[in-house]
Amino acid sequence: MSSKEIADRVVDIHENSVVVLGHCDTVIFWGPRPPLTPLYFDLVPWPEEMRLGKRTNFGHIDLPRLIEGGVSCPVFAMCPTQIYKPERSLMRTIELLDAFYRELGCNSEKVILATRVDDIVKAKEKSKVSAVIAIEGGESIEGNLAALRMLHKLGVRIFGLTHNVRNQIGDGVGERTNSGLTNFGVQLIEELNNLGIVIDLSHLNDEGFWDVIEVSEDPIVATHSNSRAVCNIPRNLSDEQIAAIAKSGGVVGVNFLPESIDPESPTLERVLDHIDHMVELVGPEYVGIGSDFDGMDITPTGLKDVSEIPNLTKGLISRGYGDEDIIKILGGNFLRVFREVFR
Repeated sequence: MSSKEIADRVVDIHENSVVVLGHCDTVIFWGPRPPLTPLYFDLVPWPEEMRLGKRTNFGHIDLPRLIEGGVSCPVFAMCPTQIYKPERSLMRTIELLDAFYRELGCNSEKVILATRVDDIVKAKEKSKVSAVIAIEGGESIEGNLAALRMLHKLGVRIFGLTHNVRNQIGDGVGERTNSGLTNFGVQLIEELNNLGIVIDLSHLNDEGFWDVIEVSEDPIVATHSNSRAVCNIPRNLSDEQIAAIAKSGGVVGVNFLPESIDPESPTLERVLDHIDHMVELVGPEYVGIGSDFDGMDITPTGLKDVSEIPNLTKGLISRGYGDEDIIKILGGNFLRVFREVFR
C-alpha cells in the first residue's frame, strides 16, 4: 500500500468514526488561576490566551486542533488537584464546570455538550465536536451523594474515583495503606450505577479496583491507563485487571503519559505496543484511546498534540489492524459503554 493510499485510508476511517479521547485535562487552563504553590502541577506559565476556540502553540487541545486531528468527542475532566483537597474540592469543581460552560457558550456553533450517545452521533453528523464531562478525583463531591446527583444534573457522565492520593472513597495508587473502598465508596458505586454515570478506575489502587469490580453492575472503564506488562509501574494495569474490565464489558483507554508508556522511549510505537498487548489479551472490543492530553508536560514522539491523532490511526494500519477494529479502538468501544450506561 502506497503512502497516498494509507493517507487516504486514514482520512476515510476518521470520516466514518466517532473518535473519542477518554480523558483530557484541558479545562484546568480555562478556570481561575490556582494559588502559586509547589504542590500544584508544574504547568506554568498559565496562559490567559489559551481558549477552546483559539489555536495556540500551548498545551495539546483546542477546537482547531481537534478538528484537524479528526477527533469527534473529547472527554473533559474536572480535577480539583491536590491544593484544593479536601475542603475546597467541590467549589473548585464548580469553578471548572463554570469555565467549561463558558467555553461551550463561546463556541456553540462548533461544539456541544453530550450527555447521551445520540448527542455524540448527531454532533458527528453535523460536523460538530461533542464534549463529555468527567470528574477526576471523587473528593469533588466531598463525601456527599447529594453533590454527586447535582453534578449529574450539570452533565457529568464519567466519574474517576480517585486521583493518586486517598480520599473519602478509597486510595489512589500513590498511597501505601493497601486499603479497598470505604463504606461510602461502596455506596457511591451503587449510586453511580443508579444515575447512569460511567465508573473510571484510572488512578485507583489495586485493592479498590477489585472492590469496584465486585460491587458494580455496569461496565467499568479505565479512561487513561496502560499495560503493566509492557511498562511496569503501579499507575498501569495488570493483565488480570485488563481482563476484568473486559469481562465487565468495559474499555481501557490507552494513556500518552511518557512514564506510563516507556520512561526511556516514550514514542508512538511504544503506545502501539500497549494497544497490541491489550488486544492480544482481550481483543479489540475492549481497548480505546485515553490520551491524558494537557495532563503532561512532554508528549510521546509522534503524538505532540491532538492534531496528530491520525498518526495513531496510521500506526494501527501499519500493524495490520482492519478498518472495523480501528474504528472500535478509536471510539466505537467507548460509545458502546456510553450507550449502555448513560441515562
